[in-house]
Order: sequence, then structure tokens, then C-alpha cells
Amino acid sequence: MSSKISEGLKYTKSHEWVRLEGDAATVGITDHAQQELTDIVFVELPAVGRTVKAGEQCAVVESVKTASDVYAPLSGEVTAANAEVAKTPALVNDDPYGAGWFYTLKLSNPSEANGLLSAADYRALIGE
Repeated sequence: MSSKISEGLKYTKSHEWVRLEGDAATVGITDHAQQELTDIVFVELPAVGRTVKAGEQCAVVESVKTASDVYAPLSGEVTAANAEVAKTPALVNDDPYGAGWFYTLKLSNPSEANGLLSAADYRALIGE
């Protein structure tokens, strides 16, 4: 099954997506990741105000199959967490790049974004 991949986003090898807007970033998991996990039943998000480093585990997603860590793609301070996705985890399955976002960051080192994957690079990573 083919994954939806948004051209306007950046991606990580651990299957997070990032929407960059200046020194802010919105983060979620990719459509490919949610397809691999199948039905998502629980999402644990980082606390607002938490400082994370790129590559640090900062959230958890659980499906009927397994639990999986979600990693911070960039360093910064968590400025918002999506309470709707915590209440209704299926949003991640239904709309991973929209209503299924996880959290936002105020970036401490925006140049880290240069290390993220483009949509084409992410397609190659997942074999599409």
C-alpha cells in the first residue's frame, strides 16, 4: 500500500514529519508509520514547556499491535501539544499530516532542519 507523503514537509529516518514555519515546527508521525502500526489506540505527548534535543524520545504511540517511541526531529521547547489527538488517537490514522499532528516546537537551533529528509529522500527510504 502506498503512503501519502506531503511535498511541503521534512521527514526523519524514524518516521516523524516536520512542518517548518520560521523558528517554529509542527511534528507528527508519517502516514507510512501509522500504516505500519495499524489502529492507533493511545498517544502520549510531551508536556508543554519541555525542552527536547533532536533525536530524544519525547512521545509514545500505541496501536493494537505495539507501542512505539516518537523522537524529536529538532531541538527546542514544546509550545503546544495536540489534546485532540490524545483524546482521539484515531486522528493519527485518519489525518496524520493534518488533525493528527502531535506537538509544536520553538526551535533552539533552526539549522538542524538541514539534516532532515526531503519528501523524495523519505520516499526512497521507505522504498516507494
